[in-house]
Amino acid sequence: MAQNIAEFRIIGRIGAINTSDKVTNVEVAANYHRKDGQEWKTDTLWNRVTTFAKVAERAKAAGVGDLVHVTGRVRQNSYEKDGQKVYTVELIAECFSVLTSAPDATDDDGE
Repeated sequence: MAQNIAEFRIIGRIGAINTSDKVTNVEVAANYHRKDGQEWKTDTLWNRVTTFAKVAERAKAAGVGDLVHVTGRVRQNSYEKDGQKVYTVELIAECFSVLTSAPDATDDDGE
């Protein structure tokens, strides 16, 4: 039987890391290029990635500005709020790797 999969892959820079008891959420910026007339423009989109367990430990060890590669599954949920049905999409990380650390902003002279 064939398996149906909803998955994602993001390569981008970390903007924020928020940790609670069992969950670490990481905001990752990814750039997308588009043509506007004769000119190319870059749009930066923010993606909130949820991490658990060992993946969360790797995410906590990363730093703001680090270039990361994150893959995982897409989970859709819905709930009732004030009589209205609210739909959400969560990005649940299954693999989290730091590709390069952020440049040290305090080290301007290369030392």
